[in-house]
Formats: sequence, C-alpha cells, structure tokens
Amino acid sequence: MQRRAVTAALAASALLLAAGCSSDDGGSPGSAASPSPGSTAAQGSPSGQAAEQTPPAKGTVKVVRTVAEGLNSPWGLAPLPEGGLLVSSRDEGTITRVDETTGEKTEVGEVPGVSAAGEGGLLGIALSPEYASDHMVYAYFTSASDNRVVRMLYDAERPAGDQLGAPDTVFKGIPKGMIHNGGRIAFGPDRMLYVGTGESGDRGLSQDKESLGGKILRLTPEGEPAPGNPFPDSPVYSYGHRNVQGLAWDGKQRLFAAEFGQQTWDELNAIEPGDNYGWPEAEGRSDDARYHNPLAQWGTDEASPSGIAYAEGSVWMAGLRGQRLWRVPLQGTEASADPQAFLEGDYGRLRTVVAAGGNKLWLTTSNTDGRGAPKEGDDRILELEVS
Repeated sequence: MQRRAVTAALAASALLLAAGCSSDDGGSPGSAASPSPGSTAAQGSPSGQAAEQTPPAKGTVKVVRTVAEGLNSPWGLAPLPEGGLLVSSRDEGTITRVDETTGEKTEVGEVPGVSAAGEGGLLGIALSPEYASDHMVYAYFTSASDNRVVRMLYDAERPAGDQLGAPDTVFKGIPKGMIHNGGRIAFGPDRMLYVGTGESGDRGLSQDKESLGGKILRLTPEGEPAPGNPFPDSPVYSYGHRNVQGLAWDGKQRLFAAEFGQQTWDELNAIEPGDNYGWPEAEGRSDDARYHNPLAQWGTDEASPSGIAYAEGSVWMAGLRGQRLWRVPLQGTEASADPQAFLEGDYGRLRTVVAAGGNKLWLTTSNTDGRGAPKEGDDRILELEVS
C-alpha cells in the first residue's frame, strides 16, 4: 500500500497547558447556548426543491439501560454489523468488544505504537466501508512522533486478546501534542475517510493549508487525498479549526462537526469543502465574512464537545466539561430552535455518541480520563431513546 507522510510542526508545552484552553475541560464562565444563522448550502444533497421536515423545538431523551460498565478511558465506539460494539481505550491502547445485549466485555487486542499522554492515545475508530468483505477496523492514535491512522484486520475467530492483525499505516504526520490531538474518524456517505485533527497547541497551524493540524481531512480508504477535495492534491477538506472531535452526517449527506473553543465559545459547524472556520482569528460567531460562522455555540463550561450523532432530525452532541447531552434541531444547515440540554450532571463527562438505528443512540461516559470524578461503574455505555 502506498503510504502518505506529511511533515507538520509540533508544539505543546506546559506553558500552553496553563494558558487557558477549554480542550476537554476548562475555559471561562459560560453563557446560554445560542443558535446562529448558518451560511452553508446543502453538501452532497438533492437540489433542495423538496421541503425538509422540521423537528419539534423540544425533544426528549430516555435512558433505556446501561449497556456496559467498568470501561477505562473509552474514546471511540464502532457498532459491528454482526452485533457487538467495538470500544477503544485512550490510555490502555486496547480495543474491546462489548456484547450490547449482555454487557460482556472481550478484549480484542492492543494497538501497537500508541503513546498515551495528555489528551493523546488511542482515539477514534471506524469500520471500513467494505467491512463485510475485508473486516478492517481503522484507528486514529498518537504515536511517539505524530498522530496517525492505521487499519487492522479484525478476526473474531481468534483467541481473545489476539484478534487484531498487524496495523497497516494509512496516513501519518498529523501534529501531536499534550493537547488538541483531534482524533475522530468516520467514513462518510461517499465512502471516503474523514479525519478531525487539532492544532496541537500551535495556533498558527489552523490557518496554514499546508499543515494537517486544525483541519478536517478527507481521504480515500487507502490514505490518499480524496477525489474532489477543494485544494489540489491535498487531503485538507476544511480549515481554521481548533480541535475537531465530532463528525456526523444528516439524512441528506451534509456534514456537521463539533469543535472545542478556548475561553469563550464551543461550536457546532456545518462543513463546506474549502471553507475557513476562523480559528485563531475568530472563536464563535464573527462579523468577518472570511470565516464560516457556527450554526450554534456554547460557553465552554456548558459543552466542551466531543462526539456528535444525527438522529430524529437533530444533531446530538456529547459534552465533557458540560456533562450533558445537547440536542440541536435542524432545518437544513441551520438550527431551527434553541439547543436543548439533557442528562445534565447525571452521568458526568460524556465523550462519544453514536447513532444506533431509528430513534436510538449509544452514549459513552468519560470519567476515567483523568479529568472526571469516577463513580462506581464508570466508565459506561448507555442506550438512549430520543425524539
């Protein structure tokens, strides 16, 4: 396989850690969540002649059950088509299969080369778009030198702990740091691999289109710049991001992303190819027409958003420091009503939310990540019904 290596500046220090960033935690006193008008057109959607159904302004969340307990620093979650949930452990560098019926946990294997420190480690995971035939699992992790994406064969017939094949590096050279390592990966409706990265504490990388830091990347499954990307021969899909950890598509194939702010505003963005989302020149809404405004923003103590999912006409966003699940009802690429919070403080820090089909979601807590206050049973996976 052809591998792509890109060199990027790396910068993270104790000074930056102390300088005040929301990352997974921190920031300034927040204010009420507020939607803002989006300025994007539908991406990859029909011509827009048919009216879209607007979800109700107010929704509901019901915790159906606790699926599993006793997980250590869970980060990524990937439902298997044959049943079961793959969960990555940021700090242990392992992937575990959880039986979603019984809650039984089976360690699949350890991903070699993971260097867990600060916000880095084994982060997002995703299944190959050809998983039914190739059984490949993709993973984003922090190594000793960079952040990278690998893929591994998953063979459930092998003994527990030895079910992962040797990692094949798909893409490397993403800047790493003690903070802002990004880490969410997802295959889009176009079967291309989308990668959310952080600027690793070096703000200047976000506006540098030659850097991989502070970007959303769009790659082929083999790790090459995807056809149709906005910049020739570049994996960069959008830029001006601070730390992207949430990626999801709506029913019309429009991409949304959650982003950590620094001291003032966290963001939910509608992503358009080639657009500039402003960091570090803009945090939250801006009057500068060069920067794409978020469709919703939150004070950093109300969100610190990680994973997002789309279900029932809304984006659902997990909040770490905010310790709540946000619902953002959509009309196209704009918020159709004020964001609504659920589960506030009930389960602590919330990391990853994944659509489970119909009106159901999988939701993971993140209280064993060094910034939470673990309770008995942490961390856990919850099954939710939403509307």
